[in-house]
Amino acid sequence: MLRRLSLFLLIAAPAVVPADVLLQGFYWDVPSPAADSAGADWWWNKVARESNAWSKSGFTAVWIPNPQKGAFGGYSMGYDPFDDYDLGSKGQRFTYPTRFGTREQLQRACAYLRANGLNIILESVHNHRNGDDGFYNFAYSNAYGVWGQGRFGKGPNDFHPQVAQCPNVYDSGESFSMFGRDVAHVNGGGQWIGNGIKASSDWLTKALDVQGYRLDYVKGVSTDWLKSWLSHGAMANKFAVGEFYDYNLGAIQYWKGTMMENRVSAFDFPLRGTLKEMCANPTGFDMRNLDHAGLAGVDPLGAVTFVENHDTDRDDPISNRKMMAYAYILTSEGYPTVFYKDYSTDAGCYGLKPWIDNLMWIRAKIAQGSTQERWKSDRVFAYERTGGSRLLVGLNNQSGSSTVTVQTGFPANTVIKDYTGNSPDVTVNASGQATVTIPGNGLGRGYVAYSVTGISGTLDAGNNQTTQEFAGASDLDIRPAEAGIWNQVCRIETDAKPLKVELYMNRTGWNSRTVATVQALGPKGETLGAGHLSATGPQGNLFKIANPRRGWVRLRIQLANIKGAKSPFWLKVNYTAPRVAD
Repeated sequence: MLRRLSLFLLIAAPAVVPADVLLQGFYWDVPSPAADSAGADWWWNKVARESNAWSKSGFTAVWIPNPQKGAFGGYSMGYDPFDDYDLGSKGQRFTYPTRFGTREQLQRACAYLRANGLNIILESVHNHRNGDDGFYNFAYSNAYGVWGQGRFGKGPNDFHPQVAQCPNVYDSGESFSMFGRDVAHVNGGGQWIGNGIKASSDWLTKALDVQGYRLDYVKGVSTDWLKSWLSHGAMANKFAVGEFYDYNLGAIQYWKGTMMENRVSAFDFPLRGTLKEMCANPTGFDMRNLDHAGLAGVDPLGAVTFVENHDTDRDDPISNRKMMAYAYILTSEGYPTVFYKDYSTDAGCYGLKPWIDNLMWIRAKIAQGSTQERWKSDRVFAYERTGGSRLLVGLNNQSGSSTVTVQTGFPANTVIKDYTGNSPDVTVNASGQATVTIPGNGLGRGYVAYSVTGISGTLDAGNNQTTQEFAGASDLDIRPAEAGIWNQVCRIETDAKPLKVELYMNRTGWNSRTVATVQALGPKGETLGAGHLSATGPQGNLFKIANPRRGWVRLRIQLANIKGAKSPFWLKVNYTAPRVAD
């Protein structure tokens, strides 16, 4: 089954495979105990619970919100980032957790996503930082709660307009400063802030086992710096999609192709604008405009298509016949995105899950290859995906049904089935033509998707391990290893599958007898495994647990045979989370 972001284009950007579908796994102002939503659970817990169902429905990746602590604390949606190293793990901005939960809940959610074969696409906000003292100074707590001692403080020389605008910024103005201090990635003093964001992104990528990135407001970020960020450390060679919020196709192509040298994909705002017009104006929209529309029409391997997102849902929503738009993007070329609020049956959401699930199944099982236009008029558009078993799609944007006879690539006398269930089977005639009836667009369901009969099967991405890294240092959020003190590193929830621990340490100041010990403890405090690193021993593999029980495992670290020492460490844990949350 094609379920990975592991293929590469001949151009620089990592590609997706034809069956991939991205879920935007949040919406604006998701319920949260931190934001006084009565009875709400933490969002990270919800992600863990739903990950198995998302995988079985056909999603292959989930875009998660920015987990960094925001200036508005528990009310923040992550677009006002404050501390790059606070994931709901420090008592800052009037809260310990973020709006979405704690660091432990976040890493658990990511492990559940990976256990269900889902790739993690991380929201990355690089244009600005918020929550300074009013004079461009940013200071943070450290692992001991001491204010001003946290890693990666910032000052006036790290931001525009205190320093000159950076080179190759598409939107060279300061118009976005209303959302925070505008980061000077290149021209900041000694490139401190640009290099610091690279380092914190590397730390975050390793902590969560991230497979790709959604890049926020790329118009405001130097493409010189952004390209270097995408080749740095753990971010190198990973998928990325830029939010170039513009309905001008030429502008997106220029940013993506010329400025970014095709290192990234881009959200297809031009196509979204066309789809919105189709849904809003059934009597006035010309369906011929769908033929190779938007970025996907000219660059399908670089286009991330969508119908709605957290911004458009609030400011410019598609209010009618939205399933017509989803039918198009889920059967067409490009990498489609489904918006959680459209999909979910939660209270306050739009409940399109049954119809989107059907289209995702069609995409995964049938929709392959290039696109060939088969019929277009002012009210009807039909096209055929020419790969695999072939897929004939028809869209009808009028209230009454429409019957058309179209040429197809199916052999003569083939019986073809509408896998949406909207219309009956038909038989291709001796000339390879099919006469199909497409229902009217009431509730946005004026579409059909025909292919050969007998296609069946379920969707399930299987079970993946995750490798999460926990860095301990005084200026981070996890304490370093200390002499004579057991410091907790993390708690993880594991399935009954092997667990492996690696340890890397800064051994400055150690003597020949100094030893670091890591223990893995079970729910009742029992020792499940342990390992030791000496002053001269090899770093890396520490110990394995061959058959842990399903449940929580706590990892802790201690130094011995050295007085008063504190040693930074990097603990890597490779494990498998359960697929279904209790």
